[in-house]
Amino acid sequence: MSKSKKNGTSSSFKNKQERRQAELERQKKKTRILLIGTILLTVVIFAGLFVLASKNTGNSASFNYDELPRLGKADAPVKLVEFGDFKCPACARFSVGIKPLLVQEYIETGKAALYFVNMSFIGPDSETASLAALSVYHQSSEAFWAYYDALYANQGDEDAEWATEDFLVKLAQNEKLPIDYDLLRKDIQNRTYSGELKRDNAVANTNDVKSTPSLFINGIKASDPLNISAIAAEIESAAKAAEAE
Repeated sequence: MSKSKKNGTSSSFKNKQERRQAELERQKKKTRILLIGTILLTVVIFAGLFVLASKNTGNSASFNYDELPRLGKADAPVKLVEFGDFKCPACARFSVGIKPLLVQEYIETGKAALYFVNMSFIGPDSETASLAALSVYHQSSEAFWAYYDALYANQGDEDAEWATEDFLVKLAQNEKLPIDYDLLRKDIQNRTYSGELKRDNAVANTNDVKSTPSLFINGIKASDPLNISAIAAEIESAAKAAEAE
């Protein structure tokens, strides 16, 4: 083969390669554009679904927030409602593993507030513990949350009746809560706040709460109250929905 024919063949092959490379680059560009568009569309769709879910009051719980113990600002855009039993081991895990993170990331920053509803069902002393906590709350809303932490930190066996009157008063004294301890004992003995406790349990029943802990985020039940990643995502979604209103 002559030199000129070799050069021609080589040039033709090179041109084909260049055209093929250019076509591949165009295809890659189209794929990238399509992928980015799909991602953006997915984000928009899910954002819309989150907003619709938050606005769908037919599927959301309704709470009288003013009558519940609150940690955080009353005007926080995201309202978290925990249903708990002070004898519940899973609730103790929530208080130790989840609540501190919520306080640090959302409550102290003003994005969320945490509310508590008693759901006393495990044993007779579940009610005794709740009555003591309500007594503390009515003396000092700040002391309530210190007592809440202390009750879970000093929780006895689920099957034993450990939340006795003496234990509950002694615990408040050990924590040096700024309350009247004699009044606390009197409130436990007289079941002073039994009406409020019945109201709390009725709220649980009305909202079909079957287990503790249960957590509601702006009226929508959290998918997993012991999974901080899931809770964080749901709080962010609720915040965006509240912002869009």
